[in-house]
Amino acid sequence: MPPIPVLVSWSSGKDSAWALHTLCQQPAQYDVRGIFTTVTQPFNRVSIHATPGWVLKLQAEKLGLPLYEIPIPYPCSNADYEAAMRRFLTQVRALPRDLTAAHFAFGDLFLEDIRRYREDKLKGTGFTPLFPVWGQDTAELAEEMLASGLRAIVTTASPAKLSPEFVGRWFDRGFLADLPPGIDALGENGEFHTCVVDGPMFLSPIPARPGKKVQRHIETADDNEEDDGIHSRKPHRVYTYADVELDES
Repeated sequence: MPPIPVLVSWSSGKDSAWALHTLCQQPAQYDVRGIFTTVTQPFNRVSIHATPGWVLKLQAEKLGLPLYEIPIPYPCSNADYEAAMRRFLTQVRALPRDLTAAHFAFGDLFLEDIRRYREDKLKGTGFTPLFPVWGQDTAELAEEMLASGLRAIVTTASPAKLSPEFVGRWFDRGFLADLPPGIDALGENGEFHTCVVDGPMFLSPIPARPGKKVQRHIETADDNEEDDGIHSRKPHRVYTYADVELDES
């Protein structure tokens, strides 16, 4: 059997990067043909993670893969999000035979409701979800990521779960050691989000470093929903974000 063509849901963070890396380690089974992500139009940033557009394009370049951006408005309702995804499915169906794929891979680890949402929304569409890192121990996986040379910047954190002091730090062993009890090592419960700038999935590092920290009032979804990109109207919260800037040193 030829390898299965796959497009990878790319949050710009460590989990999606590791899901892609896992698939690429199995070339006889999987043919990774591109990455896709939602981009919040008013800000030109990856939704939730707030990765700037220029970094996203560099990530795709360093992966050597086509990038499919899915524009969404701000604020973005569930209906807006799902309509954008339906348009994307139509786009994928229309791709040339050597670029299209009927399997989508996601970096989810253990949130059953998020997995079920993805499976339900793709049911009957002709597309099949894959979960290449599902069920792995997150503390062990975090260590495996760091041992591989993966580097990521913590770009934001849930104000209800983690102090803003953690934002703008490197995702490294010091960061993990400082996490309060009950915080998942990979932030799978929405505790924090990252932007990957180096790792075994890249052809070469992205010259970037943590930038200026700002606080913004964000109308957002519940934290678990955030990881899925699902948005609904909620009261404003103050989120702390760290920008990603070019490292010219």
